[in-house]
Amino acid sequence: MKLFLTWLLLLTGTTFAQNQNLLSGKYTTDDLKKALIPQAQWAPFPKRDNRAGWAKADQEMLKAYVKKAESYQTYQWPSIPATKSLLIERTGNRTDYEAISFKKREVLGTLLLAEIYENKGRFIDPIVDGVWSICEESFWGASAHLPKGKAYLGLVDVSQPFVDLFAAETATYLAWVDYYLGDKLDAVSPQIRKRIYNETNYRVFQPLMNKPHGWMTKTSAGRPPNNWNPWICSNWLNAVLLLEKDDDKRAASVAKLLHVLDEFLNPYPQDGGCDEGPSYWGAAAASLFDNIAMLNTASNDAFQYVYADEKFRNMGRFIYRAQISEKYFLNFADADPQPGMAATMIYRYGKAINDPDMMRFGAYYRQPEDGSIGRFHFFRNFYSLFMQDEFQKATKGLPLPKDVWLPDLQVFAARDQAGTTNGFYVAAKGGHNDESHNHNDIGNYVVYYDGQPLLIDVGRGTYTAKTFSSKRYDIWYNCSDYHNLPTINGQNQPPGMSFRASNVSYKTDKAGTQFGVDISKAYPKEAGVTRWQRNIRLNRGKGVQVDDEFSLQQATQLTQHLMTCYPAEPGKPGELIIHYAPKQGKAQDFVVKYNPKQLQPSVEKVKLEAPEDQGIITKWGDTIYRINFTALAPKTSDKLNFVIAPK
Repeated sequence: MKLFLTWLLLLTGTTFAQNQNLLSGKYTTDDLKKALIPQAQWAPFPKRDNRAGWAKADQEMLKAYVKKAESYQTYQWPSIPATKSLLIERTGNRTDYEAISFKKREVLGTLLLAEIYENKGRFIDPIVDGVWSICEESFWGASAHLPKGKAYLGLVDVSQPFVDLFAAETATYLAWVDYYLGDKLDAVSPQIRKRIYNETNYRVFQPLMNKPHGWMTKTSAGRPPNNWNPWICSNWLNAVLLLEKDDDKRAASVAKLLHVLDEFLNPYPQDGGCDEGPSYWGAAAASLFDNIAMLNTASNDAFQYVYADEKFRNMGRFIYRAQISEKYFLNFADADPQPGMAATMIYRYGKAINDPDMMRFGAYYRQPEDGSIGRFHFFRNFYSLFMQDEFQKATKGLPLPKDVWLPDLQVFAARDQAGTTNGFYVAAKGGHNDESHNHNDIGNYVVYYDGQPLLIDVGRGTYTAKTFSSKRYDIWYNCSDYHNLPTINGQNQPPGMSFRASNVSYKTDKAGTQFGVDISKAYPKEAGVTRWQRNIRLNRGKGVQVDDEFSLQQATQLTQHLMTCYPAEPGKPGELIIHYAPKQGKAQDFVVKYNPKQLQPSVEKVKLEAPEDQGIITKWGDTIYRINFTALAPKTSDKLNFVIAPK
């Protein structure tokens, strides 16, 4: 009875958490209008002529911006040819288009910061050229985000604007130019600011208020919104707060935005786990924080209550709970194994939720300023400018928790010792095969040693038109047979929410930590899997043990796959040798022990030749090996065991 009540409490608690409308349920539109500081009075950061205010900004950062901006004074603002947009249909290439678009915005943002600091007018003309050039672009978004079909074929319908990630980002750049340099732009011509508003209103504000966008809510299959939702909202919020002079429209926009954000937040797991992984966390949970921080700036802290919400707090903590070592993070699905850390934002999030570990983590990743404004989330630079004195003095460190268990996300991680990368680290996942940025990877695991990869999740390569198309699972690294998973009777895991983990368990004891998952429902009926219980255990100070126990309806062929980034070869019977040789660390051999009466190992080097593979080479080098353990005499009921340990 007690167990039942506990289960019921957990179930109802989760249901409540998922339907709380934390953001949109607090204030009516009229309440918001009263809470928001009117546009004409709002000064989120000191105005340009408030030199005493700008004296409090970090001067070294500003000088670095000026130095970078000086190299852009003669920048020739390019148009974006139609043929660059057409590449997405013709070759699948999206990077040529984005390289031009992203660079223009980087130049504009850098010039703006330099002009704010100097306040002498020498960057005004290049800024005017930049504003005009961007306003003349046919599409502010990415060619890869254009609708598919014969009505488009790689070019935007300028009569039907819609808002993707980068259209929203563009609105933010222009809005901050207007806020800081409005009077100087008017002195050149009143048409400049007029065009900033008109273009932003037509391309961003009106579509967002009047047209449904897929990223605003769950998909038809029930998948919750991903990082697009809070990321776009954060830029929408910046732009509408800064540019919209009609306070009724401003409040109405914020009211709708809060409802959209709740579509992201309500279904988010209570444990705060990001199924997109740490490299997308910076635009998912972190972008939600961006929204709340900006709302507090615009409303005299009317949204401060959000920082006390436990789900919101867990969403922040995910970033250090998913850390493997200084450079490496869990990279299930499309996440990168070595993502960059937005240090100041992480520190601010940690401070907002009063989490010293997150603050230390953010401070650890502080980098000397080189004048780079980053590619996205431009507004974060302003917060960063005014917190450097505190940030530079902050305590630095990596929490590196001993054990992590995210029951909603169904991810576990464990290391030999808390607070250090010495020794073994193992992580594994359950979930389902319709997660955001999904790979077919239920039951996959990774093993690291001394903070360096041993058995890996390859992750994603270069994004092309194929990546988010019906051919996504034609790309090898998205498929289960290129993860640390079995191929059963010739069948691999398909995509779809119905292909999921079951019987998920987690336990710790003095000797180690163990994760269990039945992966049978992750395979199609053709595989004939009745049960496949996988238990992954860290035996602290010794190694990692993987035990598979299964029942099959038939047993024709069976192969266990392991992925590594080092050369490997069969040793004596029962041992597969991995020649671990990290760039940072001591080279040594590791052994995967197996039963030679059951399995026969072979090793193949994965050929990296497709356009998508270039991203794999960037992350890992041309060093990907797949180890295949083929069953010698497959049985319908059996046990298979691996032990990974130093040789």
